[in-house]
Amino acid sequence: MMEKVTFRCESCGSTMEFDAKEQMLKCPHCGTCTPIEDREETVIEHPLTLDARRKIRVEEKETKTIECSGCGAKIEVEQFDASVECPYCGSSYILANEQQETLIPDGVVPFRVDQKRVKELFHQWMKGRFFAPNALRSLYQRDKFLGIYLPYWTFDAKVHCSYTGRGGITRTEHYKDSEGKEQTRVVIDWYYVHGTLEHFFDDVTVPATKRFYSGFFQGIEPFAFQELKSYSKAYLSGYLAEQYSVDLEQGHKEAIKKVQQMLYQMAEQEIERRYDCADSIHISPHFSDETYKYILVPVYSTSYQFKGKQYHVLINGQNGKIKGEYPKSPVKVAIATIGIIIMLVLLYFLFSDLTNVKTEVSQQVEEIETAVVMDEGKDYDI
Repeated sequence: MMEKVTFRCESCGSTMEFDAKEQMLKCPHCGTCTPIEDREETVIEHPLTLDARRKIRVEEKETKTIECSGCGAKIEVEQFDASVECPYCGSSYILANEQQETLIPDGVVPFRVDQKRVKELFHQWMKGRFFAPNALRSLYQRDKFLGIYLPYWTFDAKVHCSYTGRGGITRTEHYKDSEGKEQTRVVIDWYYVHGTLEHFFDDVTVPATKRFYSGFFQGIEPFAFQELKSYSKAYLSGYLAEQYSVDLEQGHKEAIKKVQQMLYQMAEQEIERRYDCADSIHISPHFSDETYKYILVPVYSTSYQFKGKQYHVLINGQNGKIKGEYPKSPVKVAIATIGIIIMLVLLYFLFSDLTNVKTEVSQQVEEIETAVVMDEGKDYDI
């Protein structure tokens, strides 16, 4: 069994952790910082073939994979950790001895937001939740955010795509209706079109966690993948990392869908450069020189219990974008609903009164005009 991988401070011997603000390893005790080498040449694009899938043996790993007994999440942790808290459901459990094969990441998008800033963002966000119960304010002050790296696939490909469709040119047409009156209408003359597209798609990103597709992580994107660094265990020091649950084949299928959507839009735009509109577009893409990378992106996660129900909050560890669940106070919701109803009723009566006044004035004007016609010798005040 391998020894536990740790980063020791040269000044005091304490365990160093990655510091999001400094972008270096930092000792939490004496403040000593150590730079992390970024070796761009090691961020490799792998040929997208079955034989090229870079599996590693369990004994070569410097972490071990455990599965949460509460929600099923697979997390990479240090070899000799005795227990850990799940960043998704908050369960605490003893780590299993069994290890699983996984892929070593090709790159990491490091955390940019530190724990202090995360708590500030969370407190600001929670204070803005008008419908949250007042009792929640004392609860969320005690919450702990766990930093976790999420897995992503990125795909590159050269694409030659032929397309067909219809291009439309609009014109105004004059005609007579059923009553013989002259009318105008806009008509579209359609023409068959075809063409080809040549494009290189670079870093088409696909989340490699099934939790994203269940809506769990939607709302905290995007991530700036141009900040990708070469993989180093140092970036994971003090953080957790989730193992991929969307395999390479599934990820590739999702990437193909995204590319096809982009190709459709490109064909549509090309047709519309020559015509007023486009219709009935069909694409036939051919892919070549396909490659992939396996990378990690940063997220903070917390979960808390309130009156027997669990709620989750996520923060993008790179830009601070937040998405969360929170309980709604029935009293506050009722007050807001009643307030809206009262406002609508007042507006109804206000506009109703104005309509009645307008109607009465119109009637008086009509009566006076009639009287004037009948007796022009009298004066009337309107």
